Amino acid sequence: MNAIEVSELKYSYDTFTAVDGVDFTVRAGEIFALLGTNGAGKTTTLELIEGFRRPESGSIRVFGHDPARARSRLKPRMGVMLQQAGLIEELSTAETLRLWGALSSRDDNVDDLLERVELAHRRNTRVEQLSGGEKRRLDFALATWGRPELVVLDEPTTGLDPESRQRLWKTVERMRDEGSTILLTTHYLEEAEALADRVAIMHQGRISVAGTLTDVLAAHPSRITALVPAAALDQPLPEFDGTLDSTLDERGALLVVETRALQEDLGLLLDWARRHGVQLSRLSATQASLSEIFLTVGARR
Repeated sequence: MNAIEVSELKYSYDTFTAVDGVDFTVRAGEIFALLGTNGAGKTTTLELIEGFRRPESGSIRVFGHDPARARSRLKPRMGVMLQQAGLIEELSTAETLRLWGALSSRDDNVDDLLERVELAHRRNTRVEQLSGGEKRRLDFALATWGRPELVVLDEPTTGLDPESRQRLWKTVERMRDEGSTILLTTHYLEEAEALADRVAIMHQGRISVAGTLTDVLAAHPSRITALVPAAALDQPLPEFDGTLDSTLDERGALLVVETRALQEDLGLLLDWARRHGVQLSRLSATQASLSEIFLTVGARR
């Protein structure tokens, strides 16, 4: 079952096309990361999914409904965390949650939720006295009040320290494991790598890359690097499946092999070093990272 279905979605601001034929689905019970380069159309796409805008053409279905036409049906099933929320500065954190609960059709426990977002010690603190990271955790609490079926998290960990970010990741994963669907946007690519079951990267209004994280990373070459000492350079290197590049200096040659056969090519290099008694230094073998793929997408015109 799909929680969100987006098909041939298009939206323009006057003569500028922000979203240009976007297609993707978000499956029920998964964490889906929608990433985008600057000006890619990601925020507009989220606003269309949330029902704040109507598409110029194409269609969106959230739990089978048009979000712009069925907001009253979908509101009880959705929680949304915007990049900036309009918190009432004079209220305490507990009062903010109680007010939100009074406006919501979902039930939750204020004390339990404050514990979940690590604000129990600030329950009587006014919002204006919270730090930026604490306000962000309160935003998250509001979005997840009553454990909605679908949660849209727009840059949820902005302003959080690394330890708080890790703990919020665990909360998001626990929500997924308990059945919620999470649509996540983030500029922290390590966050998408840590959390997402599937990802899509938008660029210039279109989806450039999409799939499971494993498939997306596997579609790009891995890299082997090693420094070969100058004394060993008279020995011919093995024939790698991937592409070999090297940089010479007084220490020897820094080899860089870009390959789609990481295990095989690494085995060739290590076997060559063993047979010739070569001590390799600065040796590393890594898959392509989401950051590298993101930069490659951003470089396209």
